[in-house]
Amino acid sequence: MQNSTTPAQYILILIDMVEREGCDRQKLLAGTALAETELASIGARINDTDFNQLVLNAQVLTGDPALGLKLGLRLNLSAHAILGQAFMTCQDLSQAMDLFLKYCHLLASGLDLEFETIDQQCILTLVTTPAEESSIEFAFELLYGALINTLRGLLNAPDLILHMEFPYPEPAHSAFYYEVLGPDIHFDSFQGRILFHRDLLDTPLPSSNPVLRNLYEAECARLLADLEEGLSAAEQTLRLLRKLEGQYPQMPQIANMLNLSARTYRRRLDDEQQSFQKLLDQVRSEHATRYLQNTRLPLSTIAYMVGFSDASNFRRAYIKWTGTSPRKVRHG
Repeated sequence: MQNSTTPAQYILILIDMVEREGCDRQKLLAGTALAETELASIGARINDTDFNQLVLNAQVLTGDPALGLKLGLRLNLSAHAILGQAFMTCQDLSQAMDLFLKYCHLLASGLDLEFETIDQQCILTLVTTPAEESSIEFAFELLYGALINTLRGLLNAPDLILHMEFPYPEPAHSAFYYEVLGPDIHFDSFQGRILFHRDLLDTPLPSSNPVLRNLYEAECARLLADLEEGLSAAEQTLRLLRKLEGQYPQMPQIANMLNLSARTYRRRLDDEQQSFQKLLDQVRSEHATRYLQNTRLPLSTIAYMVGFSDASNFRRAYIKWTGTSPRKVRHG
C-alpha cells in the first residue's frame, strides 16, 4: 500500500532552514529513513511518515511556532519543480489555477481542494484536514504561505493580499500571520478557505508560452499517473470520501466512481483487509471531530452533517469510532 508523499525539494528547504538556525542535522533527521541516506540521493519524493517526523523534530529543535508559515513562504515557483514551470507558461492565472487543481497531488499527494465561483467571488477550499490535530496549524501555514508566495511570484505582485480563513483559534504568534499574509485573515472559521475576486483570474502572465505549457502539462500528467498507480483501493476510497464531504456515497457509487464493478471493488478491499463501512466511518469520524473542535454547531446539526438523523445515534456511533464522547472532544 503506497503512502502519501511530499516533494523532496520541500524537505531539502526545511533542512536548510533548520540548519541555518544552528541545529544539528542528525538530530533533525532522527527517526526517519533520511538518517541513513545521503541527501544528494534521496529521490524525488519523501514518504509523509518521514516528512511528519522531520517536521516534529524541526519544531522541537527550533522552538519556532511559525515554522510552517516560514517554510511555506520559502516555497516559490522553482521549489514546485515541473509544475512551477508549467504555471509560468500559462496564458493567465485562470489557466494556472486549472493546472493547480488538476495536478496539486504532485505538490502534496494527500491534498484535496475544491474551487468554485459564486457571484464574482472565487473560493478555494481545503477539503481535507490533517489526521493529527496537532499538525493542523503547521499544515495550513505551509499551504497558505506557499500559495501566497507562489501567486506573488507568478503575478509579480509582492504586495498581493488575499482573504484567508483558518479553521482554528488565533495562535499566540498571529502577529507574524498579519505581517506576512496581510490584514485580511480570519481565525475560528468553519473551513479553511481562500477567497479573491473573479477578475484576478484574468490577469495575464508575462512568461506565457502555449507550446511549452503543453509539454510541461504532458510531463505533469505522466508524473501524476506514476504517483497514483500504486494507490490501494482503500486509499482511493478515503480520498473520494474526504472530497465528497457531507454526501457520503454508498459502496456501489464509490465503486462506479473508481471505474470498478461492485464485486471487483469489494474483492480488492477484502484483499487489503479493509471494508467500505470501516473506511466510511473513519472519514465521518474525521469530519465530526473537526466540527466538534473548530465550530460551535449544535450536536444535532453535526449529526445531520455526517449522516445521522438524530444526535443520540450519532453520539453512540462517535463513541464507538473514537472511544470518547462528542462532549469531551468539544470541551477538551
